[in-house]
Amino acid sequence: MSPTSHASVTTTVHPDGIAEIVVDNPPVNALPVAGWFALATALDAAGADESVRVVLLRAEGRGFNAGVDIKEMQHTDGFTALLGANRGCFAAFKAVYECPVPVVTAVHGFCLGGGIGLVGNSDVIVASDDATFGLPEVDRGALGAATHLSRMVPQHRMRAMVYTSATATAQELHAYGSVHSVVPREQLRAAALAVATSIAEKDPTVIRAAKASLNGIDLWDVNRSYRFEQGFTFELNLTGVADRIRDEFAGTDKAARPGSEG
Repeated sequence: MSPTSHASVTTTVHPDGIAEIVVDNPPVNALPVAGWFALATALDAAGADESVRVVLLRAEGRGFNAGVDIKEMQHTDGFTALLGANRGCFAAFKAVYECPVPVVTAVHGFCLGGGIGLVGNSDVIVASDDATFGLPEVDRGALGAATHLSRMVPQHRMRAMVYTSATATAQELHAYGSVHSVVPREQLRAAALAVATSIAEKDPTVIRAAKASLNGIDLWDVNRSYRFEQGFTFELNLTGVADRIRDEFAGTDKAARPGSEG
């Protein structure tokens, strides 16, 4: 099937029922507000397509995802961009989690901030050997996606990563059991497609039932948990501390470099 695209997100549904959704927003896949909503829309559309048996979510470029585009946030007066980014992230993370079919994520390079929300809510994670995972939120005056990081690393490791902004390697997450497999970068798409194919070969009705049943026995409500975290980001912005930290991060030129918030 021909690919469909919206903003920085492209979807191709292959004949075997694999919907391949690709994010490509140079230079570092830090998504603007429209990009997060476009990704949510693509995921919702894939799940609603009865011919789709599994979703493969991956990215092009230097890394999987660098979170929210801080350039957009710092160039927008008031809280419009902040509210849009938080709602967009919530929609995208929710779309991954609630997609009626399994979502396989293929992660390369950096996976930061909002990228953790996407990957932590996915069903299967395949990573390249250069992949790293982290939440630099406290360095950006924000909070969020600890909900999703805690699905990938043990509780105390998650807390240390949040407080210090430290990253974890794909190999470490593989040892924890949260990353399915680690492969050389040039083999990442093929390895992720192999996992997706093994799922697509199963009876689609049973697989959709399996996804619903596994979500139903989760130990906590990821949507509600993440929304709770977001409230603290709003508070930090209302106090002014978040904007000050983002200014310090960006330097005198707020557009100097992108960063991440989940």
